[in-house]
Amino acid sequence: MNTTTIEVQTTLDSTPSPSIRETSLSSAQIIGYDHQQTVGRITVDNPKMVCRDVNVYYAKKCALKQVSLDIGTNEVISFIGPSGCGKSTFLRCLNRMNDTIPICRVTGEIKLDQDDIYDKSIDVVQLRARVGMVFQKPNPFPKSIYENVAYGPRIHGMVNGKAEMDELVHESLERAGLLKEVESRMNEPGTSLSGGQQQRLCIARAIAVNPEVILMDEPCSALDPIATAKIEELIDELRENYTIVIVTHSMQQAARVSQRTAYFHLGNLIEIGETDQIFTNPRHKLTEDYITGRFG
Repeated sequence: MNTTTIEVQTTLDSTPSPSIRETSLSSAQIIGYDHQQTVGRITVDNPKMVCRDVNVYYAKKCALKQVSLDIGTNEVISFIGPSGCGKSTFLRCLNRMNDTIPICRVTGEIKLDQDDIYDKSIDVVQLRARVGMVFQKPNPFPKSIYENVAYGPRIHGMVNGKAEMDELVHESLERAGLLKEVESRMNEPGTSLSGGQQQRLCIARAIAVNPEVILMDEPCSALDPIATAKIEELIDELRENYTIVIVTHSMQQAARVSQRTAYFHLGNLIEIGETDQIFTNPRHKLTEDYITGRFG
């Protein structure tokens, strides 16, 4: 399917009128499989990132097809969908991680604030400081807990002197909800921590360089329920200062942590909307099939 977006609302008001909501979410209005347009409102009032007509090719294979979507400032947006649907591919476009794949080609436009992140003048290292990434499997550096957090600020020349670095490391660990657990263990290897602690260390490492956006690619898939709950609480707290994009296979997690949810299927953005609407009144039949467990 080649997607062209339709917007449910005709204004930029983020709260639709009762009549529009009632009409657009009526079960009688559900859109069938053959509909080739993204359902929902792709725009937001205060976007941090603006993506238009994004395509991703691996050699000749088109993995992502004309995706258009705004990501709002200080929001958590979830990308959901079956394996291979393109959600992680799109996430990796947002800080040009796909550049590391030789056969990958990205077209379209992605802006961070007013900056086109694929412009030739963009410093990719600086971009990835502004748009940090937390991966599926915790990947602390083979360094001490302290050095894991200090590494980014040091290579970016963000601090002057040890006292300033100490303050930044402690502040980052505090924001990641980890300081109390590791304060007396700063010189121990980051790999000595539990899986959940390692993931929070990776989050602390990401926020130490003062990013504007944090990308999370299934950050809890390797964690137990207790560690997952801590990460989800942390995501909610971080939203006050950061824009967060999370890819997850857990629909329950998406419902708990995000304000908006985007459903992907076979490289297409099928539906975008407020999270509660997506899970209680999906407008596209493909979305309905996925969240009710008919496939995926």
